[in-house]
Amino acid sequence: MDQLKNKVAVITGGTSGIGKATAVDFIKNGAVVILTGRIQGSVDQTVSELGKQARGIVSDAGKMSDLMSLSQKVQAISPKIDILYVNAGFGKYAPIQDISEEHFDEQFNVLVKGTLFTVQQMLPLMKEGGSIILNTSVVTEIGMPNSSVYSAAKAAVQSLVKTFASELAAKKIRINAVSPGPIETNYFDRSNLSPEQIKNTVAYVIPQVPLARFGQPEEVAKAVTFLASDGASFIHGTEISVDGGFPRIK
Repeated sequence: MDQLKNKVAVITGGTSGIGKATAVDFIKNGAVVILTGRIQGSVDQTVSELGKQARGIVSDAGKMSDLMSLSQKVQAISPKIDILYVNAGFGKYAPIQDISEEHFDEQFNVLVKGTLFTVQQMLPLMKEGGSIILNTSVVTEIGMPNSSVYSAAKAAVQSLVKTFASELAAKKIRINAVSPGPIETNYFDRSNLSPEQIKNTVAYVIPQVPLARFGQPEEVAKAVTFLASDGASFIHGTEISVDGGFPRIK
């Protein structure tokens, strides 16, 4: 398992869920991983768990000051990187009548502004032949109730994949996206849903997944590892769905 041997990767939001699972898979495949997280304790704990091939940086994808200093912090660990996985994010939900400016800004700051400026700031460190992977979501393909802000933010990220691809080709840097469907993570921990609402959401989703289950973070991580590897050297500006076939009817 050496798809990423001798490569250096940065993973934002790498202390839990898909980000952490991807860090584990990258390391198994030979990479050194620099991960970010918002909380010092979580970053330290994750680095301790992952071992000597892991490094950690405290950085909040929703804060412009942190985004602007990320490149300098990464450069202090490694002068160049091969892989950037922009994974930091979360979702909150509200019906149209309850959407507030705070609700809108919180998600767009992390998912859209955070993604755009993370790529911008890390680009000077990317080696020729490097790979950038963004997170989109299955919500861009369906009209899920109460998710208009989250869906719009993810649709913006989906658009960035195409526009960035047209700019980065000349730099010989590939950019692609993974689009996770329902994945069993701590995703709901940062959401604004009650336990009852989470239960109802799961009950709504499961019947629409042909594989009849939630996916595991490791299953998304393997797709990210592939896109990061030289095995995907002719894949550029595209989106890979990891969703168990959800939604059943598109």
